[in-house]
Amino acid sequence: MTISTEDLLNSIMESFDRIDYIKTADIPNIDLYMDQVTTFMDHRLKSTTRQETDKILTKTMINNYAKNDLLPPPVKKKYSKEHLLVLIFIYYFKGFLSISDIQELLQPITDRFFRKEDGLTLSDIYEEVFQMEGKEIQTLKKDVARHFEQAQKSFADADEESRDFLQQFYFICMLSFDVYVKKLLIEKLIDEMRSSRQSTEESDKEEKKNKKSPTQGEEKIKTDKKAVAEEKKSNKKSAASAEKKTVEKEE
Repeated sequence: MTISTEDLLNSIMESFDRIDYIKTADIPNIDLYMDQVTTFMDHRLKSTTRQETDKILTKTMINNYAKNDLLPPPVKKKYSKEHLLVLIFIYYFKGFLSISDIQELLQPITDRFFRKEDGLTLSDIYEEVFQMEGKEIQTLKKDVARHFEQAQKSFADADEESRDFLQQFYFICMLSFDVYVKKLLIEKLIDEMRSSRQSTEESDKEEKKNKKSPTQGEEKIKTDKKAVAEEKKSNKKSAASAEKKTVEKEE
């Protein structure tokens, strides 16, 4: 290894301390044009990129999000504070979720809370979700340190040159397994959300269809009324015909 195991662990722990989120108070309360949005996001989220050249959000990305109903459309080409909150969620989710999964996850949020002024707002939801970050960081630090210590005890019988690489490989595999399991869980939860939504939509569609179509009872009543009306009409014709014959006979 080019650096000591202690330096490596310290570097990892320092990276946790640099993790931060954009607070709602830091987001402008005025509507922004596209260029202003991308500049703001680049400035505030640059520390989360892997390479210096990595882009946070581009104009094309934002336009595609709006076209695919992932992001509510701008008003007169301007984006509100709530638009930026949704974009931040999208930015974090797109690292490990598909666009369709992100849409399934965010659609109920934007439908119910976007541009909502009273009660629970999108800003309230954002703050409550991201405030847990500080509490979780310490737990994550302990978990990563435990995995690191386990990795340092692995491949004890390997030669020194191979042992260093294999221990790093072991450490990465343990972290990857944690990510893999959590990703499976997230996808399972989203699939359940999708299934529930589709079931509700089908139920609502069937209910509307039933309201438009008469029931068997209603159909029978209509048929009975029609039969009675036809019978009355027939009786009137018979009575008129009989009366006419009587008159002709008397003459």
